[in-house]
Parts: sequence; structure tokens; C-alpha cells
Amino acid sequence: MELSGLGDFSGSDRRTPTLPRTPRTGDTNRTPHDIMILQIEHQTLYRYREPVRFNAHRLLIRPLEGHDCQVRASELSIEPANRVRWLNDVFGNSVALVEFSEPASLLSVLSRVTIEQFNVNPFDFVLETHAAKMPFAYGPQESTEVEPYCRPLFPQDAAVVREWIRPFLAPKGSTNTLDFLTAVNRSVPLFFSYTPREEPGVQTPAQTLKTRSGSCRDFALLMMEAARLQGLATRFVSGYLCQNGTVPTQVADGATHAWMEVYLPGAGWKGFDPTCGILAADFHVRVAVTRDPAQAVPVAGSYVGKPRD
Repeated sequence: MELSGLGDFSGSDRRTPTLPRTPRTGDTNRTPHDIMILQIEHQTLYRYREPVRFNAHRLLIRPLEGHDCQVRASELSIEPANRVRWLNDVFGNSVALVEFSEPASLLSVLSRVTIEQFNVNPFDFVLETHAAKMPFAYGPQESTEVEPYCRPLFPQDAAVVREWIRPFLAPKGSTNTLDFLTAVNRSVPLFFSYTPREEPGVQTPAQTLKTRSGSCRDFALLMMEAARLQGLATRFVSGYLCQNGTVPTQVADGATHAWMEVYLPGAGWKGFDPTCGILAADFHVRVAVTRDPAQAVPVAGSYVGKPRD
């Protein structure tokens, strides 16, 4: 999460998003229809030495709803006194715009949601025939819309990314689309080290490849760029990964998570989590989808105060 300021943060600042780890009784349960109920609590705290004045803040913390996920209950508590307006951004994300009416030395954002998750089988799709092999062209009804999602964000890193994915491509002719995506997705946890980072922003693909380490958002960006260089439309996903005993504890340990989605004809947007080497499914909860990771900051805003506040 990122908060930009007109003064420096003090060493007492804390950012503590939380969500259920190992599902407890009442947190998750499967029904005869394979529905999963998840309860998520996400808290962000910023502390300052002296009261500061907060400018407007932008929050991306409400899960995306659709046929695969529905919000059953939600609660948003923010301090200090404020006014909240909701809108849908250009990507269809739910955005809370917060305007504060008084200065304070503590900024607290607490979100509690209960969701009903239907995406329990990530393999429940069938690709259109022409998309089974790469390269392929998107159809006339899709090409205009997906074109911005096919443009690499770091074209200067194209050479090193192409070299990295070369073993995953057929030496001649076409490559099986799902085989390529699955191989890239699974290779990251095998050959890269996961390193959580609180600093805002993402590493460039070249940096991630050089250090062979990164955070979940770095790995999501790397796979996005790899797929875009093959003509595939991709987008960045910010959300939650609830601990279910099958993913590394440190990845789902009380923090937001990031992965990527690829638009595949016949399947739509399909989620791939290169940090864990799995497809996004029932324990992945989307909060925001964007073309660029910089557009998916969960909590963003600024404050006015004395230096060192």
C-alpha cells in the first residue's frame, strides 16, 4: 500500500493489512453446490508525531463482484472524520474517494467483508480453437478493446524477457498456449526467491530477472510482460490470497497479494499466480484489475504537515 506525503513519514508509521490465514470454523465452508464463504479483514494504520491535514484519499479495497464472486456483507470504518463517495473507475473497479474534515495524528482504514466465492474450479473453461496455439490473433470484436493490454510496459526489457521465456517456446512453429502459460507460471517459484517489500512501486522485469527475486507484484509484472511479448492481453490484479495450507505461509501472511490475468478467447480473463505457481481460484479474491500495476494501489493519498511528521 502506498501513501504519498508532502512531509516525511515518521518511523512510527505502520501498515497492517490483515485477513484470515488458516480458515477457521465459520470462516470458510463448502456447501453442496461447492460455494465457499470467506471473511476478510483489512486494516491500514498510519501514525504521525503531530496532527496533520489529510488531502483526499483513494481506496481500492472492495472485492470485485461477478458471476464468480459476490459480496454478502461489507463494513468500512475510517478515522478521522470523513465523507466517502463511491465510483467505478475505467476498469470497473469499486473506488472509495475519502475527503477528511479534521486533522489527526492517526489515519485508520478498516474494511471487513464477507464474500461468496464460486470460482472453485479454475480449469472449468474451453479455449476457442484458434487460440489453442500461439501466436494467434484476437477476433475483430475483441482486438480493439484488448490492444492496450497487449502493449509491454517496459519495452526496453524485451530482449532479456524474450531470452528468459525462450525455453518455454517451441523451437519452430506454434506453441501450445496453455502449456506456455503454465510453464512460465510454475517456473517462478522454482527459480526465483519471494521477498516481500513494503516500498511502493514494482521492479522492472530486468531487475527481477537479474536478482532472481521479488515480491508478488514484481512476479505478476514479469509474467505480464512475458505474455504480452507473445501477443497476449494481460492485466494486473491486486487482491487477497487467503491461507489454505497449500501456499507458502509467508505469501499469504496478513498482506495484500498480486497476480495477473490473461485474456483467452473462449475462457475470458484467467488468473495466473506466478508467486505460487498456481491458477487463481477459490482462495484468490480480486479487489482491482488494471493495465499497469501503478494503477492498483490499495490506499493512496497525501497529507500536509511539518517535516518529520
